[in-house]
Amino acid sequence: MTPINPSTDNTPAESSATLTGDPAAARENAPIRLRPLPMGAPVRWLARGLADFRRHPSIGLFYGLCFVAMGWGLLKVYENAPAYMLALSAGFLLMGPFLCMGLYDVSMKLERGERPDFGDSLVAWESHLGQMAIFGFVLLVLEMLWGRAAMVVFAVSFDGMPDMKGSLLALLNPDNIGFIVTYLGVGAIFAGLIFAVSVISIPMMLDRQVDAITAGLTSMRLVLTQPGVMIFWGALLTALTLLAMLPGFLGLIVLGPILGHASWHAYRDAVIDETRDPDGNARG
Repeated sequence: MTPINPSTDNTPAESSATLTGDPAAARENAPIRLRPLPMGAPVRWLARGLADFRRHPSIGLFYGLCFVAMGWGLLKVYENAPAYMLALSAGFLLMGPFLCMGLYDVSMKLERGERPDFGDSLVAWESHLGQMAIFGFVLLVLEMLWGRAAMVVFAVSFDGMPDMKGSLLALLNPDNIGFIVTYLGVGAIFAGLIFAVSVISIPMMLDRQVDAITAGLTSMRLVLTQPGVMIFWGALLTALTLLAMLPGFLGLIVLGPILGHASWHAYRDAVIDETRDPDGNARG
């Protein structure tokens, strides 16, 4: 009988990767490790996002214009259903990781020393279609549940559904404190869940051969183990996006792609790449 070497991992995939010396295979089979993040990390991510945007502004501006067009379309489609519009607009802020996949592709190639290509950014999802579809479906279900919950809150709070102006006034009227607390509470629950599941999931699936469940659980693990810095990052994303949306969504032309690039750097700082930073040290 052949003795078992206790120092050898008996996982076939990992053993094969070790024997062949394939760093890519070793990376994909290694446990996903998270790096401790300082509170100031989100500011660094924004700076790196701005730098990526400035290196290839034409690609970023295209996606920025797409964000603006989506905002206008959202207003048009839901102009007669303000409760849904408010909920889905908030959800739009949190679906950014899925919508920014082309920007992640640009940042990924810049980091690897490759030249980004506009055409490649448009089809960045192609090699991960199955897992991206699963993850997109999960986000869609959560968005629709959020919208339905918002409709219920409006229905039990008012006689009839107010128009857009009336909805905004209702949210700002102190006399509607019960409605405001309930509406914001429901929104916070869904917003927190979507953010936790998606904050690094899409860039991880683009960069690594991981399934949607692994990516989502890793994202949640990051938020649960480092809540302070991730709440700070979520607050920055929300505040900056809201500011960009105020002038007819036009601020998203520039700020949208910057936040997209920054989200790639959030993923890269949070998840250790076994082939480039095996010691777990932060990137320079």
